[in-house]
Amino acid sequence: MGEPPLAQAYMKELIHELKSSKLYTDLQNAAQVEVAKTHLRLSDVRKGVQTGLVNSGWDRKLRNAIFKYIQCHPKIPYPLPPVEHLKEPLLYLRKAQQNWEKRILKSLNSMCTELNMPLARKRPEKDQRDIIHRWTELGTDGPDLTQIRPVYAPKDFLEVIIGLSNPNYHNGDAPGFHHLWGIVQVPLKVKSINKLRLQYSDMAINQGQSGIDDFGDIPPELFESDKMKVGKKVINACHGPLAQEFSKKGCPTSLRASLWCQMLGVEIDEEDTLYYEQLKVNVQQHDLLVDSLLYKDVKLTATNDDQYFVFEDFLYQVLLPFSRDTYVLKHFAQNSATPPKSYIRGKMGQEEFAVIYPPNGVIPFHGFAMYVAPLCYVFNEPICLYYVFREMYCRHFFRLHSISSHPQGILAISLLFETLLQIHEPELYFHLKTVGCHPLKISFKWLVRAFSGYLSSDQVLLLWDRILAHSSLEILAVLAVAIFSFRKTNLMKVQSYNAAEAVLADLTTLQVIPLIQLSLFSK
Repeated sequence: MGEPPLAQAYMKELIHELKSSKLYTDLQNAAQVEVAKTHLRLSDVRKGVQTGLVNSGWDRKLRNAIFKYIQCHPKIPYPLPPVEHLKEPLLYLRKAQQNWEKRILKSLNSMCTELNMPLARKRPEKDQRDIIHRWTELGTDGPDLTQIRPVYAPKDFLEVIIGLSNPNYHNGDAPGFHHLWGIVQVPLKVKSINKLRLQYSDMAINQGQSGIDDFGDIPPELFESDKMKVGKKVINACHGPLAQEFSKKGCPTSLRASLWCQMLGVEIDEEDTLYYEQLKVNVQQHDLLVDSLLYKDVKLTATNDDQYFVFEDFLYQVLLPFSRDTYVLKHFAQNSATPPKSYIRGKMGQEEFAVIYPPNGVIPFHGFAMYVAPLCYVFNEPICLYYVFREMYCRHFFRLHSISSHPQGILAISLLFETLLQIHEPELYFHLKTVGCHPLKISFKWLVRAFSGYLSSDQVLLLWDRILAHSSLEILAVLAVAIFSFRKTNLMKVQSYNAAEAVLADLTTLQVIPLIQLSLFSK
């Protein structure tokens, strides 16, 4: 029997992707070098070339490329559904996302009209020279931001999510009909605590963890020395799945950059450097309204944060090129969202004159810069930082601000949070609901920003270690529940939303790994 059609289609797509990559050309060149070696007999060419490529490390590079493809491309269902079903199978959620996108575009266009600013314009020659001259100090003399406002904030997005409901699920108040207890009224399947325990079994209390067992008061020979030795061997192996398995118990600080690059398949070469330089030229030549939104966001978030204000210029060196990067458009194949379009002036409604705006298809919201800020502690070169952020966004972060039924989407993560809190802290959940403080209204902003800007930077990185190692955002919901449980005594005393928010206002003293362990494995 041959392979099933599903496997054949997936392999065909994988081979097509590999053949269009630089790796394929490099492999051909390396094979030609092996063929040219004089000691090879004609009968042994095939075996000799394969052995030579393996000894030169090309098999690892090929395995890493396949691993990266599998991570970024879910298996295609069979029979092949329509394209829109691949993006989002549920019609009412597709419509909700479309309406949300229209609302964002309306907000952006109204800002253009009010401020009499174009969406894009070519910079004068003087400004072009100036921006390149100031590339490493872009925060010192930015644009006038007094009238610029964020297009939307997480609380606006939450209002949309609260209003969602499945039209096929409503039976009025018929006998036996069950309304979901939380404010997310979309019936999606989420994992039980037992499945989460299996998924995160490497975080069990009896397992050594980076972030706990390598503290200064614990002798290094008990954990840290062995962890470092194994970590260096893993990095030398240069194999993505191995790095991912090792990182499930956290990454040692000094090895984190290398491990993250291997997990994400980021390997900077001359071509990547040239591509980043071209993005810089695009920033130099054209001024986008989105630039002002990014400047404003950095000023409102990272610049006002004691942990991140020193990285302000670094953030601009990542976010401004990111807005011009058309590679990012690839993630829309797995995203329920659609890249927004604009029209050349005077050609409104004519599709042949439509252009995607911004070029990467992503309109930043309040807090978007905080996806980049913690990475500045890991990478000291803007180019490497850029590619790691781009990969993290295209794999994980985009799911936190789009409406989707995907198990890793913000809808499912929010529902998982509510479900876990209802099951494990029913008394607390009922009390907060009774006093008019739905827990999700507090925790939603944590989830959307993957806790960046709320936890201390070292704890954010420990959390993101596990996100990358498990290729899952579900740990965000587990941590949010753990925080509510940890502050339960004080929360049970509150009588208003403001009081509850005050109890949970400062999370910078929390240690995330012990909290997650207690939440998952102590009951």
